[in-house]
Amino acid sequence: MIPALAFGTGAGLGLWLLLTWALPPAPALSDRLAKIDTRPPATPIVLAADAAWVTTWGRMFVPGLRKLGLPGATIHADLRVIGRGIDTHLASQALLAVAGLLAPWLLQALLALGGLSLSVEVPLLAGLMLAALGFLTPDLDVRAKASRARREFRDALSAFLDLVWITLAGGAGVEAALGDAAAVGAGPAFDKIRRALDTAQLTRTTPWNTLRRLGEELDITELSELAASISLAGTEGARVRASLAAKAQALRTHQITAAEADAQAATERMALPVTVLFVGFLGFIAYPAVVQVLNGL
Repeated sequence: MIPALAFGTGAGLGLWLLLTWALPPAPALSDRLAKIDTRPPATPIVLAADAAWVTTWGRMFVPGLRKLGLPGATIHADLRVIGRGIDTHLASQALLAVAGLLAPWLLQALLALGGLSLSVEVPLLAGLMLAALGFLTPDLDVRAKASRARREFRDALSAFLDLVWITLAGGAGVEAALGDAAAVGAGPAFDKIRRALDTAQLTRTTPWNTLRRLGEELDITELSELAASISLAGTEGARVRASLAAKAQALRTHQITAAEADAQAATERMALPVTVLFVGFLGFIAYPAVVQVLNGL
């Protein structure tokens, strides 16, 4: 009964994905009117590129997964940070899930060729577990890479604040200080900041507004706070050199604290293998004595 239900559910899900890809549903009239009445959304500052293999292998799964509301807002922001396209992420999830679902059956076929066979429940349960693991693995990978990218961005932002503060102290204006500081640095973080400033020039908007948008897209609150501080200097003429210096110092303090926490965590992780090795060594020493005692009983 369980294999029949699992096969029926999988077949129904596969047919639904194929129909969604082949015959996408027509949007409702209210949705079309809402798109006409509202202004088009602003183009994101950070653009993510999709891999070429998505259009060939995983394109059929993407519309169905989008209908389910995937990916979530958090994963969406993480994808923007690492520069990976949404379609690429969804296709990788679907293909890994399919591969995990089919791998036990392939092993079952190889065992059958060798004269061995397992019950149907074993590859079925193993396939479901591997499919769930394969579907969740891209999310975990994206979160880990996004966390590391955000930390690197905060490190670069601290140097960017120092450069802006020094340039302002030299008598430059706010926009000139931002442009000169962004032109000096190198790396992915400075590339994103330069793109935001170039977007401000092309769209004839203020640079602090584009920096604020960049902070919201990447989910980096420190960049949004920087944009708010600079906007005071750009619109009301406030002196923000001391504020920028304080923010740079706070970011450096946070970096040092995070580095110390990582070092302590690594030290604690290293204590576990040493403890296991010590327990194993004691077991080797005590084993002959224990065997002698047991044999003497």
